[in-house]
Amino acid sequence: MATYEELQELVITGDKEKVPGVVNSMLGNKNDPMEIISKGLIGGMDVVGVKFKAGDMFIPEVMASAHALKAGMAILKPLIVGDDASTSFFIGKYVIGTVEGDIHSIGKSIVAMLLEASGFQVIDLGVDVSIAKFLETIKQEKPDVVGMSALLTPTVPRMRDVVEALKEAGIRDTVKIMVGGAPVNQDIADSLGADCYAPEAQSAVEKARALIGK
Repeated sequence: MATYEELQELVITGDKEKVPGVVNSMLGNKNDPMEIISKGLIGGMDVVGVKFKAGDMFIPEVMASAHALKAGMAILKPLIVGDDASTSFFIGKYVIGTVEGDIHSIGKSIVAMLLEASGFQVIDLGVDVSIAKFLETIKQEKPDVVGMSALLTPTVPRMRDVVEALKEAGIRDTVKIMVGGAPVNQDIADSLGADCYAPEAQSAVEKARALIGK
């Protein structure tokens, strides 16, 4: 009989070929789809996150694990029952982007990938994202968290501009704001008016989950 531990191990090792068979076996044994996601798929990805943070796994291995998770989600997603079947299995919604004037994407993309693998619905706006685009997306999507990244020191103030734009629009209190990137530290994050600072990818996932009580 397939177990959550077996599914976790397949995610950890990035075995996307075997994941569907184990997921289908668990469904055949009447396991709850949400528990398969939380205890099996995301449970495995949580271990991956810890290993990645400790330097025991690297980006290609993390990506393989994310693909294994997605192979399972492809089966389970249509089975989730809720008021909105397309979003009910997500733990939260996260909008992310590199701020205007900065086109660096690697760090931001890794964070987005890990967030998605950890259960967030991620809306990745890409790079060189204008204040207006952040504002428009936040109004439309109503995310739980907005993450802004910058690698170039001169672009860091754009984060403050986004925060001020949200205040002017009267929606600052509706969303948590996380910032990160090489030029950013906790003191700078505080001065920008952010709710949270994440120094690297795995802590971004942990802090995002903490921000929404997950």
